[in-house]
Amino acid sequence: MANMSMNRRWYDKDPVLSRAMGILETSDDEFQLKVALNLIKVIIEHNIESDSYRSVDDILGAVEEGRCERGKERWYDLNETIRTAFQMLENSPDDVKSTATCNIASLIREKLRDTYEAEVGEDY
Repeated sequence: MANMSMNRRWYDKDPVLSRAMGILETSDDEFQLKVALNLIKVIIEHNIESDSYRSVDDILGAVEEGRCERGKERWYDLNETIRTAFQMLENSPDDVKSTATCNIASLIREKLRDTYEAEVGEDY
């Protein structure tokens, strides 16, 4: 059983984030990019407020910490902006992860609602 937890992805520790990542993985590129840009904004704003980032070099250093050494093996590694957003999220403190997860969930809810309303249209 301990072996099972070792194989979990970093985001599987949070059930909401894990579900959101699953939905994002199957979402269109445009939506993934929208979420990624929003994540970067939330993370940078939080870290500037808490004085974690004092320069652009600090931000770039945080991005490099999560780089996948084995190459582009994760779904979010295919786009540099999306990869950057999730590397920043992975290396963020728990309170930032929590805020960002709520933000991602909200964007997904909006998209699902809009998609549903567009499919149902006037019949609903």
